[in-house]
Amino acid sequence: MDGYYAWMIVATALVLMMTTPALALFYGGMSRSKSVLNMMMMSYLSLGIVGIVYVLWGWSMSFAGDDVGTLFGNPFDAWALKDVDWGSYIGGVMFQMTFAAITVALISGAIADRVKMSAWVLFVPIWVTLCYFPIAHQVWSGVGFVTKHFPAQDYAGGTVVHINAGVAGLVLALIIGKRVGFGKEPMKPHNLTLTMIGAGLLWFGWYGFNVGSLVFAAGDGGDADIAQFMSETGVTFLNTTIATCAAMLGWLLMERILHGKATSLGAASGIVAGLVAITPSCGAVGLTGAIAIGAIAGILCAWAVGLKYKVGMDDSLDVVGVHLVGGLVGTLLIGFFSSADAPGGINGLFYGGGFTPLGHQFMAALCTIVWTGVLTAVIAYAIKFTLGWRVSEEAEVEGIDSDQHGESAYDLHSSLTGGTSASSVIAKSTVSEGVNA
Repeated sequence: MDGYYAWMIVATALVLMMTTPALALFYGGMSRSKSVLNMMMMSYLSLGIVGIVYVLWGWSMSFAGDDVGTLFGNPFDAWALKDVDWGSYIGGVMFQMTFAAITVALISGAIADRVKMSAWVLFVPIWVTLCYFPIAHQVWSGVGFVTKHFPAQDYAGGTVVHINAGVAGLVLALIIGKRVGFGKEPMKPHNLTLTMIGAGLLWFGWYGFNVGSLVFAAGDGGDADIAQFMSETGVTFLNTTIATCAAMLGWLLMERILHGKATSLGAASGIVAGLVAITPSCGAVGLTGAIAIGAIAGILCAWAVGLKYKVGMDDSLDVVGVHLVGGLVGTLLIGFFSSADAPGGINGLFYGGGFTPLGHQFMAALCTIVWTGVLTAVIAYAIKFTLGWRVSEEAEVEGIDSDQHGESAYDLHSSLTGGTSASSVIAKSTVSEGVNA
């Protein structure tokens, strides 16, 4: 069906945009001015590294390679896309590659402001190989461990993307430790305009993420095929939209109750929380379920992000509070709100389906948490005791952009003195301090 493959190319481009520039802007605006470039670079490098890794062995480990103990595919069976039917499957390869890239990029928000770029470059290919590809295989390949034992619904990545990234962010934040001054000095977002733009672009790109994830068994391209395609895209598009609206309002309501103010950062964060929660459930629930999931996610995520201060965990940009909590909310609530009238075709507890669907959702989430939690800890400690994660305390205080990249996002000195060329800045190894938030 030509229309389906054309849509997949568009959806792939939309998801690609979600990493760069959407997530880079969203995270960059939430960072301090002295680390915004470093934060954005972590997203760009995630895409660059994962793009190469995915076409070499990621596609094979996730989907194309022979199953190895139901845990992952053989990385060498489809090495460098060997024997891939370019006409039929290259769209799927590229689409899935963008999912892997943004999953890794999401993790970076938990460790902003304090990590060597060399450590991040080493972490990305190892983590995506040991954690992302196996979970994608176990949940989505049709022959993996989770599919065989706990056939949970995960339309577009509640487990594979958001719980996966959230758990990794939690583990890294604990192992790497807090930023200098965390809990003692303000570490406010330096540019909420960037964050709001990033949130809007993420919402736009998420239609590729969710609606593009339909698995369409093309027939002869007749009326029945077209009706199936349009019905599923319509449901997922509507659910993605309405859940996000509900989550934004839920977050703002919780902010108003807890702090007396409804903020622009809260609106942007609520948007992302709703998108995260509806990701696994957009094809499983009806309109009522989508609104309920979005509202619950917005409220719970708004509450969860404040816990880091109470427990003393420095999750810099709320990866745990939004992606882990939001991913769990969306994944588990499928067990309650799933409807057989939705594309997933399964009734949850509230629709007479009993506790079995809820059990499957719970076990799929638990498997992801255990697998990724353990392996991320191993990777994190290995890097900590070899290359090392942290920049020096002096570099962190002065600004990680200057230390790691020799640049400043806001070169106020140059603007006041008539400007200077990039080459002269690099040659002299001097960078304006900018405005440190």
